Amino acid sequence: MKLKEKQVEAGYLYLTTVNQYRAVLAVKGDFLLYAPSSEGTAPLSQNPTVLPFEHQPVKKCQIVTFAKKDYQEFDFNGTTAIKHKLTELQLAEAIAQCNAKSAITALLAE
Repeated sequence: MKLKEKQVEAGYLYLTTVNQYRAVLAVKGDFLLYAPSSEGTAPLSQNPTVLPFEHQPVKKCQIVTFAKKDYQEFDFNGTTAIKHKLTELQLAEAIAQCNAKSAITALLAE
């Protein structure tokens, strides 16, 4: 299933059909920054305390490019959906794991 551009939002977690988690960290205009996991990542627990982005570089791309990947529904925080809202703590952890704070600042300043 492909996403519509308006479905892609900052602070949400997505899962591609190759089992790569993607946390959207920031959105401005047509561009976004996201934290990618490795492909083939094991499913997250129902209430994850550790997200799978350690040592992965943050990526920048156009929202339309991000949305064109194939995504799937997955279980997270007790619900099944195509996207899941990250808590403030989970989003902060994803940002820290990808060392994305300066990239977010730069994107939002553009």
